[in-house]
Amino acid sequence: MTTLFYNDTEFTLAQAGGAWDVLRKLPGGGEAVVATGVFPGVAANDATTRALTLVKAIYPVGVKTVGPDVTHPNMIGDLKIVGPDVTHPNFIYWDKDSTSCPKQA
Repeated sequence: MTTLFYNDTEFTLAQAGGAWDVLRKLPGGGEAVVATGVFPGVAANDATTRALTLVKAIYPVGVKTVGPDVTHPNMIGDLKIVGPDVTHPNFIYWDKDSTSCPKQA
């Protein structure tokens, strides 16, 4: 059993038959299954690398922002109310540039 840490969260990688199980430690002491029966026939070192990549994909570190929906404002007399555009959220990652919210020059 191998212990992995990502974003202050503890994960374990355990061999189950010819494949691997990835579990997440919960704050109360329990475990949650992240993936089971993955990476069949893969050695322990390669499975650790693949498990960390899988965990980073499932638990991204960042924040979701929702900008204004300027194409559909609500008008109440002369007052224009612009609500959020919930159909086009941007996910901004802490560790890389977001493709949904590119840098402005």
